[in-house]
Amino acid sequence: MGGALGCGGEVPLEKLRQLEDELDSAFATLPKNGAGRIDRRSLRYLAYRHFSQKYALVIRGFEPSRPTNESLWAAAEVLSEKVPGYVENVLMSRHAEERGFDVRDAALLITTIEQLVFDSESALLTKVYEAQRKPLARSLSRQGVSQVLEAYLVHWLLGADEDGIQMLLNSERLRRKTFPHWAELVAFAHGQIKALDWERSHTSGLAAGRYSFEDTHQIVGGITHSFASFWESECAEMKDQLIAMDTQRTGRVPLSKFYGTGLEADWRFAESEAYLRELGALDETGRAGKQVIIPNYIQAASNCIVATNHYMVCCLNDCNPLLAELDRSLRSPTAEPQKILAVVRNMTSGTSLEDEADARVDAAMEAQLEAIATSHGGEVPIHGRLFLQWLHYVFPRECPFPHKSGTTVHRAPLEFEGEYVASQETMKAEASSLSSETLPAFNVTNGTTELQWMSQWSEEEELIAGYKGAGAGQWRPLSRLLGAGCFGVAMLLGAVRFNRKPSAEGLLPTHRKAHFV
Repeated sequence: MGGALGCGGEVPLEKLRQLEDELDSAFATLPKNGAGRIDRRSLRYLAYRHFSQKYALVIRGFEPSRPTNESLWAAAEVLSEKVPGYVENVLMSRHAEERGFDVRDAALLITTIEQLVFDSESALLTKVYEAQRKPLARSLSRQGVSQVLEAYLVHWLLGADEDGIQMLLNSERLRRKTFPHWAELVAFAHGQIKALDWERSHTSGLAAGRYSFEDTHQIVGGITHSFASFWESECAEMKDQLIAMDTQRTGRVPLSKFYGTGLEADWRFAESEAYLRELGALDETGRAGKQVIIPNYIQAASNCIVATNHYMVCCLNDCNPLLAELDRSLRSPTAEPQKILAVVRNMTSGTSLEDEADARVDAAMEAQLEAIATSHGGEVPIHGRLFLQWLHYVFPRECPFPHKSGTTVHRAPLEFEGEYVASQETMKAEASSLSSETLPAFNVTNGTTELQWMSQWSEEEELIAGYKGAGAGQWRPLSRLLGAGCFGVAMLLGAVRFNRKPSAEGLLPTHRKAHFV
């Protein structure tokens, strides 16, 4: 760990134990070898779940949709083209591969990445200090650190757009116009200062008032880790709008309604069909026509609030609490259908009291779960694509539809190779088709035939981990290996890109198109 972290130092044993406790339930549901350890595919999945559930962070290279070669760590795809040799050798060593990884190994990997994500903000913070001619070795007043943090937010959110950054830094009026929630953002940053003041007063007895570069760095790390929670109200509002359009309660919105809302009332819903398709947010299989899948859209990279070269800050995944409840209740890599049903029937979904609903599992869904178990020797693999697909239809507004690996890409708008925003003409043409369509009355609790609601169902299984011992001919190891490894501090000093949908009129995001606002 010393070699991996470099200047980061050792990890406190108490922190490791706390992290192990957090990982315990998910670790229990992963298949083990004879020594009770997990393979590296499971290790990657555990890291992905941790960052998604705790921070709503998607680490570049850990995306579930990313296919990699089973025999490699896909190090070139993970955060930088060069990972620290020490960590790479340890994780890829034959000894580790033969014995597998225990929960302490998982905690060490995750802690390393957490520390290096924190360290990655150092270069940008240094840049802000230098731009404001503030010496790194000199402590700042409360006013001084506030000035640094406000400038840091502009840099963090706008990324490589240097001209736009300078325009915003030179005009508070322009900042408020560009970011209508700018006052709330500044208050959020000041709240992180107060949190540090409270921590110092209760741990070291230091009084507030002066802040070193290390103090400011700690505040910036808190912003990265808690920004998704701060911004969740925006994500929830967006989901509420989509749910209001989902009159059939299928977790899907007709593309005509989606674009119609974007034209009439909201700047959010304007991704092109090609971009929605790449993101895995478009269902084109049923006779109801093209539909946007609500949870896939909410979790799509186009709605991640910040996109840096190494991670994205995204909307909270509403399926994570459901998966965590299954982990705590089942604590096994596989389970009999009736045991799963007993747990799921007592679960509720919904992000608000108005939307809260019990899991609806009719006879057809029970039969579907039984069929999955039959294909796997009598028990359902919890970390298989077919079970996640089944869970999507049980909780269609919370759990994303799991596409086969390699068929979708978690790519930010500015990284998409093509037009990521639909033209006004395309949106109007699609929206105009709504009035000519009359969909039959349907509800997820009434049946599944009228609208071919499960037309997207696929029988192809993919497994996240190396399950053993049952139906060898049925098991198809998951080809998407969640990229693993660690990244050097030096390799992290790249440009940060604000994940926005800019208007066609100019470089700066506007109130009509910027996802941020």
